[in-house]
Amino acid sequence: MQPKELLTLAEEFGSPLYVYDATTIEHQYNRLTAAFSKVENLRINYAMKALSNITILKLLKKCGSGLDTVSFQEVQLGLHAGFTPDKIIFTPNGVSFEEIEEVAKLGVQINIDNLSVLEHFGTKYPKVPVCIRINPHVMAGGNENISVGHIDSKFGISIYQIPHVLRIVENTKMHINGIHMHTGSDILDIEVFLYAAEILFDAAKQFKELDFLDFGSGFKVPYKKGDIETNIEELGKKLTKRFLAFEKEYGRTLTLAFEPGKFLVSEAGFFLAKVNVVKQTTSTVFAGIDSGFNHLIRPMFYGSQHMIENISNPKGKERFYTVVGYICETDTFANNRRVAEIKESDILCFKNAGAYCFSMASNYNSRFKPAEVLWKDGKGHLISKRETFEDLIKNQILVEV
Repeated sequence: MQPKELLTLAEEFGSPLYVYDATTIEHQYNRLTAAFSKVENLRINYAMKALSNITILKLLKKCGSGLDTVSFQEVQLGLHAGFTPDKIIFTPNGVSFEEIEEVAKLGVQINIDNLSVLEHFGTKYPKVPVCIRINPHVMAGGNENISVGHIDSKFGISIYQIPHVLRIVENTKMHINGIHMHTGSDILDIEVFLYAAEILFDAAKQFKELDFLDFGSGFKVPYKKGDIETNIEELGKKLTKRFLAFEKEYGRTLTLAFEPGKFLVSEAGFFLAKVNVVKQTTSTVFAGIDSGFNHLIRPMFYGSQHMIENISNPKGKERFYTVVGYICETDTFANNRRVAEIKESDILCFKNAGAYCFSMASNYNSRFKPAEVLWKDGKGHLISKRETFEDLIKNQILVEV
């Protein structure tokens, strides 16, 4: 999207504001499916925790996507957006057994990552197909905060516990129809991912009635100029060749599944915020915006970097600014970042704001969550309204004290 288009949306819908470009989402989906076009049965399950607005879900459904969900509420949102239960997989962690039961009753694919839960579920529901999430003990991601395949991760059943899994399956006579892994986000080295894939293939040989293999996702997108990203085309070529060979060895047609979230929506997102103040101190020039980690927490939570552009003055002379928020905490978006000269009331645009941004927003300091807009066919469509004071208090109960 062009700065002029984003500025127009900021004027029309106010700030702060989240904007998502439908064309980019569609492009990323098509890019992934094209990379694995030689696989007969390919399934993309969008990891909706990245961005769960129902209009975005509908857009991805139109592309042909299924859904990867992690809570009963996400399952409900998926059904509300028009997905059928057979297009949804439920991959929870640490939830109650009752929640898993409720989801299973809806006909959604269950993915279990705990031996005790597996045995309990298999004993009670031996005829319900179950996928098993394994931990390959491989860190394909570039950050320990977002890598979930290491040995101390709370996610998945250890690959070394496969004998326990087989004993549970034999004792309960349950039906295992899928094997799943997820090594983490920001995959940098395709060879490491392929190494983990071999572990998944070896585990899959132990189960004779599989329908699918789920390789997770975690594909890296570029966050700054010159940043590296996962080479999806190379991965598609190499993993397709290995998958087809395994399929032949296994003796039946299998579905190859992925669960991308960030890859599909991150680059499609823009976060727009207005500059409230420009403050010069003895050593720093602060640009204070009408937002904070209540709206965009990733830089503070993960140390992630989002490119910042002054779309009110895109060709201005660059100066160094520390961009901060209005929250009564330390909420620094960028330290001494080169940005085109900033003045009060300018609109700053944070790039790569489509994934884990609005979905992690809060009402801290009793601030309202921003509006969301979908840019499609050259027009901005409001897909969620800015919160109001009534939204803040609607669930509170006033008790006379």
